[in-house]
Amino acid sequence: SMASGRSGMSLPYLTDDLPGIGGQIKQRVEDFSVTEIPLYQPCGEGTHVYFGVTKTGIPTPVAVNRIARHMAVRPGDIGVAGLKDAQALTSQTMSLEHVDPDKLGAYRDHQMRIEILGRHGNKLRIGHLKGNRFAIRIRRVGQDDLDQAERITEVLARRGVPNFFGPQRFGARGDTASLGEALVKGELDEFIAIYLGRAQPNDPPDCKAARDAFDTGYYPRALKCWPRHYGDERRALSAYRKKKRPAQALAAIDKRMRRFYVSAFQSQLFNEVLAERIATIDQVMDGDLARKEETHGVFTVEAAQIEQPRAIAFEISPTGPIVGYRSPLAAHTPGKIEQSALSAHGITQEDFRR
Repeated sequence: SMASGRSGMSLPYLTDDLPGIGGQIKQRVEDFSVTEIPLYQPCGEGTHVYFGVTKTGIPTPVAVNRIARHMAVRPGDIGVAGLKDAQALTSQTMSLEHVDPDKLGAYRDHQMRIEILGRHGNKLRIGHLKGNRFAIRIRRVGQDDLDQAERITEVLARRGVPNFFGPQRFGARGDTASLGEALVKGELDEFIAIYLGRAQPNDPPDCKAARDAFDTGYYPRALKCWPRHYGDERRALSAYRKKKRPAQALAAIDKRMRRFYVSAFQSQLFNEVLAERIATIDQVMDGDLARKEETHGVFTVEAAQIEQPRAIAFEISPTGPIVGYRSPLAAHTPGKIEQSALSAHGITQEDFRR
């Protein structure tokens, strides 16, 4: 059985030999709760006030906007470490400089409340978190399912969890990795064909119409069909229909989106390497670039049997590549697996220079 990573590849389950338990998640907002684990605690002095925000049913930016209005500041003045799901009960830390903590702590509405944590010397920035702790309620399961769930979690606790990139990385259409691959290979005609054409059954009707029109060469009709908020698609198409030059169409697409497509392709390569190693995921091999969990330092494994007890204790983990033209690949067997993922796509690391 396979889980879909939605990048055109199916991802193998580590616990493939154990049947799942079924059930339903996210039936109510509070069935899914996310608690941010802070990277550091406020030290008690400084111009920035750190505060906890517990919210339900709204995304982080909406919460930030409400607090900004209440405090008469710009939303950008409020520091956050990460964005938390809207359809969930979530708590996270935020920061705001030069404010009255009493006024801030007094804010509450039917979807969020605030708790003052203390003062600190710097603004909270994206990434200033250790991670997130999730509590997920599964409904409509039977008593026996608990035993089966414990069998599955026992394997994960003992062998570790495969750190696949999930479907979010590959976009709603599951095509971001293919777009990135076309960019890396310099196949701009292929990029434009995927980007503006090749409708899929579950595309929204107007987008489907726009893509079908593009595929049949009716560019003016395609432009009419694209809804207004598809700005990049509309700009790319306007540029393309003038001289049919894909490079001009590409230049019309937001640079950040183009980088995102390449990173989606890098994620797919990582997933392919991981899928290849899933059966021995808990073993380091000679040539591996292993990561020390404590310090996050990376070193080359020279004698796997000597390092293996540390892998079992989760002190070190084998790593996979986020391939770029300068990123190091592993050596020996792990390196061969990484190289063959590249050659399966007909690329080399050099191609990432583009």
